Amino acid sequence: MTTDIVPFTLATPQESLDDLRDRLARTRWPDQIPGLGWSRGVEMSYLRELADYWLNEFDWRAQEADLNAFPQYTTTIDGTQIHFLHVRSANPDATPLLLVHGWPGSVIEFLDLIEPLTTPADHDARAFHVVVPSMPGFGLSGPTPDAGWDSGRIATAFAELMRRLGYDRYIAQGGDFGAFVAPDLGRVDPEHVIGVHVNAATFGFIPFGQVDDDVAATLTDVERDRLGRLATYLSDGNGYFQIQATRPHTIGVALNDSPVGQLAWIVDKFKEWTYPSTELPEKALSRDRMLADVTLYWLTGTATSSAQIYYESMHSGRWPTPSTVPTGVAVFAEDVAIRRFAEPLNAIVHWSDIPEGGHFAAMERPGLLAADLRAFATVLAA
Repeated sequence: MTTDIVPFTLATPQESLDDLRDRLARTRWPDQIPGLGWSRGVEMSYLRELADYWLNEFDWRAQEADLNAFPQYTTTIDGTQIHFLHVRSANPDATPLLLVHGWPGSVIEFLDLIEPLTTPADHDARAFHVVVPSMPGFGLSGPTPDAGWDSGRIATAFAELMRRLGYDRYIAQGGDFGAFVAPDLGRVDPEHVIGVHVNAATFGFIPFGQVDDDVAATLTDVERDRLGRLATYLSDGNGYFQIQATRPHTIGVALNDSPVGQLAWIVDKFKEWTYPSTELPEKALSRDRMLADVTLYWLTGTATSSAQIYYESMHSGRWPTPSTVPTGVAVFAEDVAIRRFAEPLNAIVHWSDIPEGGHFAAMERPGLLAADLRAFATVLAA
């Protein structure tokens, strides 16, 4: 099996775009009970308007060009192709940084974050050499040829990727499932990971089970608010998780056949997880970037393969063990991580409570995420 690193440029066949347009134009729209808004899922009038924009105004070629503006490569690790962006800073003293997305994210999430990290406006600010892989099973790294790609196996593959790129010491950063993979990188490759930084962190950063009365009596207002949002998610917002963790092949059939179905499945999360969650996602991020993310899932046919990570996470039997790698946490306004519950498993040296932004921080507030990464790197260097 080759270990070569091969340059890559995305060139979507026009027939794939024509097929997408044809399917969008022939959407068979369902009925909805009127007057319920978003209370039972995606609101139909919004979805129809967004699908019309996707069909008639969205420019995939412009988004493709934005992606191709950065150097991209592929390499084969552990039997699967890994696609990644690799953007070196002009600063020779820049710190290597691996950025890991989650679901329903992709490398599209980081397009507006890369330049602030590699080429900061303040020439005296810390710069980074940035590596952004597509997660195995996602987008241009998918589908994977076999099962078993849980966060530990992905972390091991990414450690090998950084080794092939010649980075002996680096920071691993991730959000959503990336906030599982980045800490696992610290566990599988502690000799080379100098720090782990996470946002949109859950598993390992929130309480396991019920909070007992003695602890509840000491909670701050911020902590109570986060626990309340976590409880709402567990009772009313994690149906997608349960489906993808138990029947990824079943839901994948529908998502792989209907672009509007794929759009609805993902845009529901853009609505619920961006800040503020009471507003439409365009309040927080670019409609074109949101549709670029959905389009990448569609064009690569990775609805099913990306869902596998939920199944693997619930069936691998692996649970996080305490890590000694210095860890930084950025908690944006829609996040739920709580420091007292994160400390037993993580060597936390940096914690930021940021009163804006949401789950997709790299898209919503790239400047704030870049600033927090610099602050964390400064702590590591002290």
